[in-house]
Amino acid sequence: MIQLNYRDSKPIYEQIKEGFRKLIISNSLSANEKLPSVRELASGLAINPNTIQKAYRELESEGYVYSIAGKGTFVAEHQGVYDVRQHELLEEFDEIVEELYFLSVKKEALIERIDSLAEGGENA
Repeated sequence: MIQLNYRDSKPIYEQIKEGFRKLIISNSLSANEKLPSVRELASGLAINPNTIQKAYRELESEGYVYSIAGKGTFVAEHQGVYDVRQHELLEEFDEIVEELYFLSVKKEALIERIDSLAEGGENA
């Protein structure tokens, strides 16, 4: 389910968070599907349960999952996730585009790159 790279400079909780985010976005995990318990996942990955808990907390704050006391953590309805994450990503996109303009990347090059990605092409 989740693959960890212990040589990666990215913290383990971030890798777990990104792994679940990708599973949710790709519909590998359905809305209202229960995630493994913190203890179960920590045991399976041989890492500290606090690391799993931190990843779950962040996923919840981003709107990807929700928790029910005594029941567990579940995948949130997609529309709520899409709205929250779309807003966050568009803000990041704006910052990146501003920096690219500062670095003299032309508007046409950015549009071409976006069109290529929208058509399923490789990064320009």
